Amino acid sequence: MLKEARLWLGTPYRHQASTLRAGCDCLGLVRGVWRAIHGDEPEAPPPYRPDWAELGERELLLDAFGRWLTPLPLSEARPGDVLVFRMAPGAVAKHCAIRSGPDHIIHAYWGRACVESALGRWWRERLIAAFRFP
Repeated sequence: MLKEARLWLGTPYRHQASTLRAGCDCLGLVRGVWRAIHGDEPEAPPPYRPDWAELGERELLLDAFGRWLTPLPLSEARPGDVLVFRMAPGAVAKHCAIRSGPDHIIHAYWGRACVESALGRWWRERLIAAFRFP
């Protein structure tokens, strides 16, 4: 998983996209890694607006990952696992990344590209769940 995720580094940010080197968002990165490892995605995500998590109360991202990935305690997350973040207290989870080391993540976010970032205090304070690819 990690080797595949690293191939996405530098892919431009594109909302709802999931195409290596052409564009992806954070979910698109995870979807692309899934396709490289397992083939077809088990379900297509519904269309979503950039502010979808601010408008709803349902944990759509956590629910979808729970259907197809294996949940695990945060303390057991290792490189290659998917991490999920809640960007504000009381908000639904809306960002995901692939852990690339003890203190690093690979993710895509608005205004940037698919990058490797430090898993610093700011991200750790928002980290709420971890999942493993089957």
